[in-house]
Amino acid sequence: MLKITDQEFKQLTAYIKQNFGIHLQAEKKTMLTGRLQSLLLSKNFTRFSEYIDYLLNDKSGEARMELVEKITTNHTFFMREADHFFFFRDHVLPELVQNNQEQDLRIWCAACSTGEEAYTLAMIIADYFGADKGRWDTRILATDISQQVLETARKGIYSLERIAPLPAAWRNKYFHKLDGENAVLSSSIKNEVIFRKFNLMEPVFPFRRKFQVIFCRNVMIYFDWETKTELVNKFYEHLEEGGYLFVGHSESLNREKTKFEYIRPAVYRKSNA
Repeated sequence: MLKITDQEFKQLTAYIKQNFGIHLQAEKKTMLTGRLQSLLLSKNFTRFSEYIDYLLNDKSGEARMELVEKITTNHTFFMREADHFFFFRDHVLPELVQNNQEQDLRIWCAACSTGEEAYTLAMIIADYFGADKGRWDTRILATDISQQVLETARKGIYSLERIAPLPAAWRNKYFHKLDGENAVLSSSIKNEVIFRKFNLMEPVFPFRRKFQVIFCRNVMIYFDWETKTELVNKFYEHLEEGGYLFVGHSESLNREKTKFEYIRPAVYRKSNA
């Protein structure tokens, strides 16, 4: 097993923080070296310093994306932190519809991973509108830094075990069995989510219009306070007045550093001016 020196670890974690926002402290050294072993060996590197030189000098972007796939954690599941979805269904969605003259919902799932969060919102919206849904633009933007998880998300194929937590009505209405172990989402739901590759550390967000709702859950736990504050303030600027931000239940905002109004655990709002 290749070992990493303190200096190599410092160089590599500085690169990771600068490019991906992820803050890895010293106790993560074993985890990081373990995840990168196969990558270094496949490229015949004998030291981490050789890999770092390769990473810094690569102009294609391939090395950076290889690193992303190795270090990011893409653990998610349907109905994770379910109270968020109930609050969205019972309070946020009716409010958006009532105050919306353009019949246009703009919802962003940032760091969407394998798609469960975005598809859950799409099913909630489909149920809410019913036959009237065709009159609205309800498509959801779902982004992630990992191309690998986006490819999985676009397929919309999940094991029967993974969709078991969903209501039976959804499983029957929105999924079709592929075989004895897997099911695929119906096109009516898959077509409601637009998956795009996007790095939350981009200095400028490219969105032309502001969102009404942003979900960014269980991502900022990997960021330090400075990085998290900068990202939260970007979210604030890209939300409409009265818009909602959902974060993970293990996350919180520094209320002295943000203008967001606390609504309930892990739910914040951009106050109307």
